[in-house]
Amino acid sequence: MRNFIHKEAAKGKWFRMSLMEQLGNIGSEVGRAARAQGKDGHRFHQAVERALDLFDLTMEDQRWIEGQRLREIARVREVFCDTIYGEKQYSTTLADLERYFMWFAFAAGKR
Repeated sequence: MRNFIHKEAAKGKWFRMSLMEQLGNIGSEVGRAARAQGKDGHRFHQAVERALDLFDLTMEDQRWIEGQRLREIARVREVFCDTIYGEKQYSTTLADLERYFMWFAFAAGKR
């Protein structure tokens, strides 16, 4: 197992969460990155690293290996990376991604 930033989550807690809860938590880090972007480089990069860590934890969840879920998680990770580091080929902003993830957090909260 990798050396994850979210050590307690990697020990098992993360893998007991629903996909909506996992994506909602990723969205929290995306939101933190969006709020720090252009204002606080250190906080921005920390939030980006935590978001990528949570993406990777989610992609290691055996429940999402089957079917289309892993592909969708990998694609949104790709869009996130393109938004942060890439050529902006998807024309997506962190605010766009924050809105996307907000619905997962909302749905998880309704459960």
